[in-house]
Amino acid sequence: MSARQLAVALIQMRCAAEPQANLARALEMARKAAQNGAKLICLPELFQSRYFCQSEDSAHFALAESIPGPATEAFTALAAEFDAAIVISLFERRTAGLYHNTAAVLDGRRGYAGKYRKMHIPDDPRYYEKYYFTPGDLGFKVFATEAARLGVLVCWDQWYPEAARLTALKGAEILVYPTAIGWHPEEKARVGERQHSAWETAQRAHAIANGCFVLAINRTGFEPDPAGEGGIEFWGQSFAVAPDGRVLARGPADAEAIIELELDLEEIEAFRIGWPFLRDRRIDAYADITRRFDDQS
Repeated sequence: MSARQLAVALIQMRCAAEPQANLARALEMARKAAQNGAKLICLPELFQSRYFCQSEDSAHFALAESIPGPATEAFTALAAEFDAAIVISLFERRTAGLYHNTAAVLDGRRGYAGKYRKMHIPDDPRYYEKYYFTPGDLGFKVFATEAARLGVLVCWDQWYPEAARLTALKGAEILVYPTAIGWHPEEKARVGERQHSAWETAQRAHAIANGCFVLAINRTGFEPDPAGEGGIEFWGQSFAVAPDGRVLARGPADAEAIIELELDLEEIEAFRIGWPFLRDRRIDAYADITRRFDDQS
């Protein structure tokens, strides 16, 4: 057995209307994962509430909390009890009128390790996040936990190869993506399969291109639009990817689950030796990546 085996648990939840019930359920599922031996436990995006960004409503700002704050304190105690790293996704109140979509990292007995603020903020039908969240200003970050070097990104970040690459270049061994993604039910029959395939393909590509592990943690279940008809059918299917792109584990589409698996972190170096993408990067030729679009071509 590799000297760097890591037991991981992805917590796929069905989120209810009551925040305290969601927090209690998340703690219950995380505790079960820790009791089963997980040393890295990851929660889905904004798990303390239903996905409120389906509509623009100032009342939802009451859901936000400080970081560190009540949720981080609850999970810090659990992390310390089992000496496990835990990644949680929260609605952060930074100050009056300034809010972020933020992930906090808890490093076992060492406590709160820091936070990452979501950099890419969507604004699409039923994903009106720009109304609620200021884009992150902490940059791309890696947390050197006892479990592994964790690069934490959030949901919409998962579509951007630049975010994955810059985080990997900071030394991430595992890219962790808490997410809330699903179908508009009225579109599912027409484009549902393609949408889901694109999501999974993008994460597998991040793993391959950067020679690291990727964990995508989603919620499941239907959540109605609080402002009208419709809603989102979250597609679950949280999954883990190895550096060569193979899917190591995948959760169900329509049920809560604790997806448990072992990662062999020594695969990272073996893969990067075999496929040396970092070695062969032409860093002298990439200056134009900072342009929005090349209008001269």
